Amino acid sequence: MRAIVTGQIGMHKKPYLEAVAQLAQDAGEPIEVFHVGNRMYQEAPDITSGRILDLPLSRLNTLRRAVFRDITNDTSPAEEHPNIIVNTHATFRWRHGLFCGFDIDQIQALEPDMFICLVDNVEMVHHRLHADHDIDATLKDCMVWREEEIMATELLAQAVGCQNNFYILSRGRHHETIENCLRLITQPDLPKVYPSFPMSHVVDMPDVLSEIDEFRKALAQQFITFDPGEVDEKLLLERAIVAAENGKDWVETQPHSFGGSQDVQANMRVSVREVLDIAGDIDGQIYMRDFKLIDQSDMICSFIPELPGGLPGLSSGVERELQHAFEHTKEVYVVWKPKMTPSPFITETATKIFSTVDEALTFFQEKGMVMQRSLFGN
Repeated sequence: MRAIVTGQIGMHKKPYLEAVAQLAQDAGEPIEVFHVGNRMYQEAPDITSGRILDLPLSRLNTLRRAVFRDITNDTSPAEEHPNIIVNTHATFRWRHGLFCGFDIDQIQALEPDMFICLVDNVEMVHHRLHADHDIDATLKDCMVWREEEIMATELLAQAVGCQNNFYILSRGRHHETIENCLRLITQPDLPKVYPSFPMSHVVDMPDVLSEIDEFRKALAQQFITFDPGEVDEKLLLERAIVAAENGKDWVETQPHSFGGSQDVQANMRVSVREVLDIAGDIDGQIYMRDFKLIDQSDMICSFIPELPGGLPGLSSGVERELQHAFEHTKEVYVVWKPKMTPSPFITETATKIFSTVDEALTFFQEKGMVMQRSLFGN
């Protein structure tokens, strides 16, 4: 599989993709990785590290074209280089304003099979961006840039005939998502699943959260999963609202809402004002992105926990996701834990309802839907 991987600056795609390549090497199915940015610096050794985007656009475009030409030559013929990753950007939002990071004729010459746009929590991107560059970029800038990068990558995929092989993929918890990325590239026929579960209104229920995490891990071990919980700024917004009510200017947050990240170890301080400024963007992008994740999946599998008092943990978001999946002809599976009988809005749209996660996994195994060949020794 020949994959072009994009993502805004601040994603730290290089170490992430090198980890994907190392895992592939360990599994005996090597992937060649080409970092366009690194090669541009090698092409022009006179440029100070970290300053390449300050070049005039004419020279920047010339350097990029030279590098893409070399990558195309280095990976030709395609049958002798079956698995490659080209690490690049679709857009740049820099001192020149917004500008394009590719030329369609050169993308076509690479003959890609797949486009992946990596995303991550905005506070993580913002932190890395300012750690690596001297630039005045707000959380709002990073949110807008992420949306532009997703759209430009999707349009590029459509332009070269890969409209059915464009994926938004979370970088998320580095050590837990590299296997998912590798499966997408080397085992693209493996079923793709959108795990659906309640989030914000169960954050203070540790037992329920533990059940949800076990459900997510169980699916991730067997399928390619597009987990909405890997990018979630909603919890950051809720913390910022509380901080503002208490007269605080900063909110302390962990490197990632659902777990740590290897490249940022300590807690981070995030401006309350900047978080409140992107409240509308957070809700809008969650709405857009989660539906896109469902669209790029083969099926949705929803976990409905039982809350204290016996009530079902069925959030409005989960209900909307199930309806969207049904209306877009996806397979709809539900793990229903409450003793209470599910409503017709569940029973009439679900392909099948299970009482436990193990019951669902057994069904998937009997149907031959789970991974038949593992690259990861599990």
